[in-house]
Amino acid sequence: MPYVKSIPLHATISRAIAYILNPDKTEDLLYTTSLNCLTNAKGAYLAMKSVYEHYSGKKFNAPLPVEGKGSVKAIHYIQSFDPQDNVPPELAHRIAKAFARKAFGDKCQVVIATHNDKQHTHNHIIINCYSLTGQKFNDNQNTLKNLREISDRVCLAFGIQPIPDREEQSRNIAYNEWEHRRRGTSWKEKIRIDIDRLIGKVKNIDELLYELELQGYEIKRGKYISLKAEGQQRFVRTKTLGEDYTVDSLISRILWRDVGAGVSLDDDATAPIQEDYRCAINDISQLARTGKKVQRRRDTSAPYSPDNDLDVYKLSAQLSIINRDNIHSIGELEGKIQCLKSECEKARQEINQLISKQEHLNTLLEQANIYFSLADKSDLSPAEQLKLTIARTTVRNGNIQSHNDYDRLKSEQAEIDKKIAVFKNNFKNCENVYRVYADIADTYYKISEGDYVSKLIKEQRKRESKHINNTVHKNKINQITAYHYNFKTPH
Repeated sequence: MPYVKSIPLHATISRAIAYILNPDKTEDLLYTTSLNCLTNAKGAYLAMKSVYEHYSGKKFNAPLPVEGKGSVKAIHYIQSFDPQDNVPPELAHRIAKAFARKAFGDKCQVVIATHNDKQHTHNHIIINCYSLTGQKFNDNQNTLKNLREISDRVCLAFGIQPIPDREEQSRNIAYNEWEHRRRGTSWKEKIRIDIDRLIGKVKNIDELLYELELQGYEIKRGKYISLKAEGQQRFVRTKTLGEDYTVDSLISRILWRDVGAGVSLDDDATAPIQEDYRCAINDISQLARTGKKVQRRRDTSAPYSPDNDLDVYKLSAQLSIINRDNIHSIGELEGKIQCLKSECEKARQEINQLISKQEHLNTLLEQANIYFSLADKSDLSPAEQLKLTIARTTVRNGNIQSHNDYDRLKSEQAEIDKKIAVFKNNFKNCENVYRVYADIADTYYKISEGDYVSKLIKEQRKRESKHINNTVHKNKINQITAYHYNFKTPH
């Protein structure tokens, strides 16, 4: 019986559709299909975009807000079959189509792709969160539970039996886990390697988790983030992977990876905020040298040292930004943050306006192409006559009277495309600076209140205390075991 999981898509829908429609994963698109949209990335994206914007009143490709994730625009479902079922891709694809129709009806917009590039076959299903009739599809625990039940019933109809309850079986480890142990590797090491490979490519932790989900990981979000690779039996919290992989460490590694530290601590401070940072950096560097803080590496490929300490690097990088931008006080920094937030929102609105104008021009040019290709053609079919009538109305309303008007609009379209690219780049830069400044403000409040350094000291003491308790506990167990062994052994 397959396992179904969901990934809400707030952005990058076109990239997600392109990913599942990869010819290398679907035998040259043999195992792909769609309902109420085209089975290609661009066509499916545009069709979903039209329906979403019609019913939601929001832009499908609008930049995400500076804070928060924004609206869910599509939902990505992954239906993974147990390798022991040996489900061939033809059958898996039939199951996916039946499941989508049963779960969402005939008025949904959905793209389905069956991948057979791994040890087991699995289906990818991306659905617009609005149907053609305006029905809203939600992604939550209740809907996911219902969808899993539908998936189970569909699979039973195709002769795939449920997997026995694993909790009632003997706790034998999976083959993949046994193989990892035999080779001296581990699931945790695999997860570390995958995170380290992706962390240089993503812009935030949400994007990191999405990329991991695309690679087959199951993700649990809550107080802690837990992951489970394909073939792994149990979820693993990122914090158990090591101090370099806690949520705070991952966020810092992503946010500050491209910022150079290079701060001279001997320079005379010109503002209290700079002096507070210098003192904190000195204190934490000393803790790192004397082993009185938890070891977190900035570069996970190199061994730990005070020069490779993530906390020291983060503070040094933040101070370099403070010096570079000549920030003198926390009040000045807060003012810059508010201005950046307003600038980002203004840029987002301007992008949306340009996108609307771009879409209007695209429609005009598309209809003008149809009009000019059919206007002088004789013996039009009924379908072509209908197309010509629609195109003629659109062209007249758009004041397109000649090919010169068409060429003028093409030039205007090109200019708008350039403007959108510039505005999007400005928005991205504004968003990045906002996140950097906000993190500096949060850190500085902790430094000024004395929480930053003291927290690191308490954290290390807690680790040491836990280690001592674990060692004492193990010694007691060993003593009890030895006592029982000696007691039962005849002399």
